[in-house]
Amino acid sequence: MSAPASPSAPPRLFDPRRRAARLARAARRFPDADFLHRRAAGHMAQDLEFILRDFDAAVDVSAHPGLFEAVAREEGAARLGAVSVIEDAAVRAQPAAAHLPVADGSADLIVSVLSLHWSDDLPGALAQIRRALKPDGLFLGALFGGTTLNELRGVLTEAELEITGGAQARVSPFADGFDGAALLQRAGFALPAVDVDRITVRYPDLPALVRDLRAMGETSALAGPARPVRRDVLARAAALYAERHADPDGRLRATFEIIHLTGWAPHDSQPKPARRGSATVRLADALNTREITGEEGS
Repeated sequence: MSAPASPSAPPRLFDPRRRAARLARAARRFPDADFLHRRAAGHMAQDLEFILRDFDAAVDVSAHPGLFEAVAREEGAARLGAVSVIEDAAVRAQPAAAHLPVADGSADLIVSVLSLHWSDDLPGALAQIRRALKPDGLFLGALFGGTTLNELRGVLTEAELEITGGAQARVSPFADGFDGAALLQRAGFALPAVDVDRITVRYPDLPALVRDLRAMGETSALAGPARPVRRDVLARAAALYAERHADPDGRLRATFEIIHLTGWAPHDSQPKPARRGSATVRLADALNTREITGEEGS
């Protein structure tokens, strides 16, 4: 039994041992279902191509190590040097569960591909990443966002309530994309940016979706007692899914939302907002129009 969290610690959402077991089980089959991770890594590689600088000391803190570098090489990321990976499987399984094993101020680039949504303390994980970057170092992260698997979450909850009279959380909570820039700023990043990529994947049936989630290592690892899903609940959920989220050809839709986070470790060379009241040209003059005062507009 794990020790209880201290009063100041964030609530424990996930069971790190359960999460690590999910990833270990997924390792062999992950290449069969890595399409979302490859999509996210490709987005990061394309971002790097627009940045005219070298990243000689890069670190990948993703749960599935090595995929980012492979995709970046395929995309021709010429300015990317060798990419180190986190060897500790426990740290890869749950970011910020332990101290990030990267020396402060040592990395030009840190990437995290679809892993940070498993962190009990997302602000803490981002703060650790920020400290590990050199001044003007870059962080590129991708995590699943709030609408991910909303169809599955809905039908499982309804089916379990209908049959057993109670429902247990079966799908992990995901971060809201609108919080991304604020979280980056809170962690000390400069020039934060957030981009949201929504994808609809179609499956022949519910078991096919579950197989992909298992191969990704993305099945539930929530903390607390885990009650297996009953067969009659699964059957009812499959029926509800087909009734509500099927296309005319019978294939089922599954939504995935990928939130892309970009932030820089602060540096004096970076652009800064102008001091309030420092403008030397009126907006009306710049737009070649007449300024309307409050009295005229009333």
